[in-house]
This record gives sequence, C-alpha cells and structure tokens, in this order.
Amino acid sequence: MTEESSGRMASSAAAFILNRWSPRAFVPADITEVELLSLLEAGRWAPSAYNRQPWRFVYARRATSDWDKFLSWLIPFNYSWAENASAIVYVVSQTGAVDPKSGEWKDNPTHAFDAGAASVLVQLQALHNGWATHPISGFDHAQAREGLGLPEDYALHAAIVIGRRGSKDLLPVGLSERESPSDRLPLKDVVMSGRFV
Repeated sequence: MTEESSGRMASSAAAFILNRWSPRAFVPADITEVELLSLLEAGRWAPSAYNRQPWRFVYARRATSDWDKFLSWLIPFNYSWAENASAIVYVVSQTGAVDPKSGEWKDNPTHAFDAGAASVLVQLQALHNGWATHPISGFDHAQAREGLGLPEDYALHAAIVIGRRGSKDLLPVGLSERESPSDRLPLKDVVMSGRFV
C-alpha cells in the first residue's frame, strides 16, 4: 500500500472517528445521571460473541458519595487531571458464562474484545453529545476491584474519564504541552495481507 493510498483512506474516515481523542483538560462540570446513562446506552448495543454482552460499566459522578472513592484509586498523575472530570466509568467484563446447553461454566475468550467494542461506542457517543473522554489503565487495580465489589469471574480492564473539555492552560506546564491529539501509525504498519509480517 502506498503512502498516497493510505492518506486517501485516512481522509475518508468519518469525522466523528478522526475527531475523537483523549484530552486531560476538563472544567469541573456536573453530568446528570440521565446524560451519563445516555452515553452508556450506546455501549449496550455493541456486538459480542454469541450475544453474551459480557461488559459491565460501574460509574460514579462528581459531587456524589462515590466520587472521592473512585478518584482515590487513580495513580497520582491521573488523579491530578481527572479530579476535574464529570464521571469515571470502570469497564469490566465477565470472563465466562454457563453454557445453556450443557449447564457447565465455559471461559469466554472474547470477553475483553467485546468490552473494548462497547467502550469505544460509549466514547463515540460521548463525543457526539459534546463530552470528552479519556480511557486510562493507571489506577490501583487491586483497590478498585475490592472497592467495586467485583466477583472473581469479572476482569477489570480500564476506566473512562468523562468530562467537559477545558483550556489546556488549566493543566500544569508538562501536561499542557501534550494537550493535543496523538498521531497514529501509518496503515501499512498495522495492516497485513495473508500473514503476519
């Protein structure tokens, strides 16, 4: 694939995909439960293997009783900017399910893939509704698992920080300089025909 054809493909991608990125500058703004649930509703419609829908979203909104607890699990770097966000949504998925035919527990090898698909739809819906999102893995997973009360058969993947975008001037100098969309690898580096090379 030539650079020219790769560039044409990128420019033909839908604007709502190209415009999604992960800012850190948020202005403290409340999000209503109705607004947040409308974003999570998009994730409900994600495809999943055998329609198992293994993902679950566990959330806290700013200015609610769970907010400080959800923030406390973040590493200090993420805490420093996420404290101005409107919601934090932890993304988890069930690692298996009882087979309806045999009645036996079977591992679900695609649970993480399915949860990722659902979380992307949430992020795209948020962008459409005027909200910004920043998915993170930088938090204390053991504390979060315990605090969320996750059953053993659920995996904890990431958290999605949701808020209203603010000026990069709200961030410390080290972060404000990085407050722009990240580039992506060229298509030729991530797509292969016939076999992995």
